[in-house]
Amino acid sequence: MATPASRRRPTFAGATTTAEALRVLLALAVLYGAMSLLVYRVIHMRHVAPLGPDAPPGEFSEGRVLQHLRRLVVDIPGRQEGTPGLEAAAQYIKGQLQGLAARAGPEYRIEVEETLVSGSFSMMFLRHRVTLGYRNHKNIVMRISSNVSEDDEPSLLVNGHYDSPLGSPGAADCGSCVASMLELSRLILDSGWVPPRPVIFLFNGAEELFLLGSHGFIKTHKWNNTIGAFINIEASGSGGADLVCQSGPGSWPSRIYAQTAKYPMANSVAQDMFGIIPGDTDYRIFAEDIANIPGLDIIFVLGGYFYHTSYDTLENLFPGSIQARGENLFNLVKAFTNSSMLLKESDASSKAVQDGIDDQRAIFFDYLTWFMVFYPRNLSLILHSLPVAVFLLAPLFLNFPNITFMSWFLTVLDLLKGMLLHAFCVILAIVIPAMAAGLRLLFTKNAMNWFAHPYLAFLMFVPTSLVGLFLPRIIWGLSEQSHFWGAFGLYSLITLAYMLAGLSGGFLTFFISMSILLGRSISSISRKQWSLQSPKSLFGYVIPMIPCILYCLYYGGFLIQFLIEKMGMMGSLPKPYGYFVPDVIVGAVVGLVVGWCFGPLAPIASRWLAKTSILQGFLQITVVALAISSQIFPYSTGAPKRVVLQHTFVTDANSIVESNYGFSVVDANSLEFLFNNAPEAAKWLKDNSKLSFKEKYLSDRSSWVALYPVPFLFSGSLKFPAQTEEIRKHYQHFPQLIVQKTLSNNGNRRVHLELSLGSLLEIWTTSLNITGPLSNWSFADYTLSAPQTVSGGPPSYICRLSGKSYENWSFWLEANSSEPLRIDVAVLDQYLVDSTKELKSLFPSWADMTVFTTFFSTYHL
Repeated sequence: MATPASRRRPTFAGATTTAEALRVLLALAVLYGAMSLLVYRVIHMRHVAPLGPDAPPGEFSEGRVLQHLRRLVVDIPGRQEGTPGLEAAAQYIKGQLQGLAARAGPEYRIEVEETLVSGSFSMMFLRHRVTLGYRNHKNIVMRISSNVSEDDEPSLLVNGHYDSPLGSPGAADCGSCVASMLELSRLILDSGWVPPRPVIFLFNGAEELFLLGSHGFIKTHKWNNTIGAFINIEASGSGGADLVCQSGPGSWPSRIYAQTAKYPMANSVAQDMFGIIPGDTDYRIFAEDIANIPGLDIIFVLGGYFYHTSYDTLENLFPGSIQARGENLFNLVKAFTNSSMLLKESDASSKAVQDGIDDQRAIFFDYLTWFMVFYPRNLSLILHSLPVAVFLLAPLFLNFPNITFMSWFLTVLDLLKGMLLHAFCVILAIVIPAMAAGLRLLFTKNAMNWFAHPYLAFLMFVPTSLVGLFLPRIIWGLSEQSHFWGAFGLYSLITLAYMLAGLSGGFLTFFISMSILLGRSISSISRKQWSLQSPKSLFGYVIPMIPCILYCLYYGGFLIQFLIEKMGMMGSLPKPYGYFVPDVIVGAVVGLVVGWCFGPLAPIASRWLAKTSILQGFLQITVVALAISSQIFPYSTGAPKRVVLQHTFVTDANSIVESNYGFSVVDANSLEFLFNNAPEAAKWLKDNSKLSFKEKYLSDRSSWVALYPVPFLFSGSLKFPAQTEEIRKHYQHFPQLIVQKTLSNNGNRRVHLELSLGSLLEIWTTSLNITGPLSNWSFADYTLSAPQTVSGGPPSYICRLSGKSYENWSFWLEANSSEPLRIDVAVLDQYLVDSTKELKSLFPSWADMTVFTTFFSTYHL
């Protein structure tokens, strides 16, 4: 008769020596280390050899892309809205496209256009509503088709933006995108491939101003109704694998990607998580807010240290990344234009209704950029239910053939105990490193010491996580079999929960659950050759799981690196708790990754590693790592701290009322940390006296309205007095709001206004913050957006204006009572007076300074 699992006592306790345990630990460390090295090379695209500028014309060449980039990044000093560099970039792109058109063969039809777009709409960004008005932003458009194509033929859109963010050269974001598009358009012509459907390249000039270029194209361009699919290429880092962050509507774009990408990197869970990161892309305009076009959002996501900083340069691009992107794109363009699913939006909607096309997103993931696994959601309902079915049948298998109710019941009880045990192990693997991260900050002066040194995060948090993973097994005696099947059941239930919630991340726990089942089956066979206590029996379990472990390391390592890099821009939270948040999050996520990378081994490996001496060793490593980390500075030029400096001039008519320097940061180390480590800048601000952080120097978010809604990432901002008259050497006239006329009707009054931007020449954007009884306005198709609250003030309506500054803005506001309207006008200009430039130069190189000038004025109407 089979013995019920509940009656078996643990066989690992005391059965192996410490020496054997150390040998097992060393062997696993070598195995995991080797796999981690492979993963590092893969996610940084070290396995892709970039082709030089002399590559054959029928090949995509990273070298040729870099030649375009040098022109766009080095020869042209800045491509920000309001600067001459933006127009110079547009003309360079247009010239390159016209050169291609001039030498295209007779089998091609090439059209190149320069268009100016204007419009107004509302959107949510950073969970806040903002209305946008824009005019005369420049897009460069190229259409490549066969010489027999029709004007209304369904087409593929490839989109990238050539404008760059404030203070950044924009080599990756998104010079790399438009340079790759130039090389891709050349490749289409030089390869001799004639696209069966038209390919439209949109080089849009106003993405950084909240997706204005793509909005203008999709609303006004003559080809907008022909777009059947799109590929949006973006960058929130300097390279690495080109991640598909969003896909849809429907699953066919991701299916095409899975079938054709040479170096695929995509997983369906990315779309579930995309909204967590502050930022957005043109995908939103094409697929969600304005149109419903199927497409892909493909983004460089590693190297996020340099995203939107002055360090986004050619030197910091990851070699091989652009090569892999280009080869993927060429394959994708071919596949999309050959697809029967490429239909105009109106035709696609009709076909979907007629054919009953499933619009649900599929489940997909890449395996180390080597290949893709793709299956539709209806198949996932079957696959992802299999582990649960196996778990429910396990008590019968374990007692076969002598099945009685009592043996079945005792086995079920034991497996539930095993599930609780493994859940407790995983929870402790997450909680203990998070607690260690918080505890460290009680004894050190700097948060985020791991930011410039990610290895510190692994050194500090992996050992503590392993303590959490094995500690319950020491405390709670349970058989290896019960623990194994409990762990299998836990992963099975998580897989089912993902599926029932309609999320796409269940593929990971499905992979884990089926892999440990395979490992268990093979190790059971191997035990006929080796004793239960032999380490060889463990490796009989581990070796079949290597593909799963390798993927977990790939997925988890990528997640940790991405998270660490993004912690430099996730926002600063109020003290005292905000100081702890990034460290606790990173500690918890490292613990989570250890849970899924090593957790599947825990039921078997506990026989050797669930020892007090081993856990004490892990704790000693942690203490040493915590001590080392407290002595290491968080930032470097390779991982800079983001600092925002705003020189504000408060004006009344053409007079300067006040001038001040405003400072803010977007991570956990506050301005006090910054000035303590930048003593020259601190002395300069206070005339060589000690800088004060008293309450009188605090500034609220309303003084940062020129950047709205980005200031919601700020806390603890400071402002200090500045000189007032220096700006008059450059500008004679300041922005002014002028009432043209007021019309009254049935208690409503409509005020017609004209906004003059004075003699300002390098304007990025103008923000209007309107409070009072506003009932309508002339923006966003005469639709008033939901009011917002800034710094606890009254409800306000905020509109950002951008475009040519030499023309006045004319608009009207309507009020439904006699109560006055208040309008705050904040004009962000990129010109810096000499004193501001001097102040900027006093900060160390590890502080990346985004510096601008704001002209602020208030009107009551």
